[in-house]
Amino acid sequence: MAEDEDEDRYRAPALDKGLDILELLAGVDGGLTQAEIAKKLDRSPNEFYRMLDRLVRRGYVTRPDGDRYSLTLKLFGLAQLHAPVRRLVSYATPLMRELAETSQQANQLVVFDRGSAVVIAQQEAPNYWGISIRVGSHISLFDTGSGHVLLAFRSPEERRMMISEHLRSTDKPPQSPEFFARLDQIRERGYEMMASMQTAGVFNLSAPVLGSDGRAIAALSIPYITLVSAPKAPDITRTIELLLAATEKLSPLAGAAAKQAK
Repeated sequence: MAEDEDEDRYRAPALDKGLDILELLAGVDGGLTQAEIAKKLDRSPNEFYRMLDRLVRRGYVTRPDGDRYSLTLKLFGLAQLHAPVRRLVSYATPLMRELAETSQQANQLVVFDRGSAVVIAQQEAPNYWGISIRVGSHISLFDTGSGHVLLAFRSPEERRMMISEHLRSTDKPPQSPEFFARLDQIRERGYEMMASMQTAGVFNLSAPVLGSDGRAIAALSIPYITLVSAPKAPDITRTIELLLAATEKLSPLAGAAAKQAK
């Protein structure tokens, strides 16, 4: 059987149509209308209505401006939770263990996935006391240090897409201009330090794990508590220094892992 006949035998027109849309939207900025998509793919606009509706409902495509369709970060999130994430965790684990020992605090590694910040690795505190968050937990982008850092170290367009996906998966209200001003401050400072909005007496310390392009691949975070029973434990200022040193070591490794995944 000829190669082109074999290809025709196993064609899946609906799947091809969906992939054509995704590949097209991945290469444009600002999105396209249904008519523009049809024109670029040399098809009738009516052919794409149901497919676009399904892609929007499944979270792969969004309509931020009403009539224009844009690609979301869902495909990116799916890729992040595959082999690259396992590689990132393997690189991060010894550094997270060292950070826990030197800071005497627990820490966790968090990535963005399909509208949420997701904990992909956790290191317990070496002593009796510490705040732990289970691996696999989905946490908010809006009221956690990890979420703030993941947003702060992305482009304005990526922030918008991440927030749009987050709003679809939660009942959180849109954020104020002051929130975006805070993200800019975090980016300038290089880390987030904020009182926990979930647990009294805890401070969220979070710093970005950066790729070679300066975008946050992940956030490394410490839920800092004052250890009254360990007066020689690092104070919050020293703990921030230890956290930043850890992310500085991890960022080149994470960047290399991301490149290997391409």
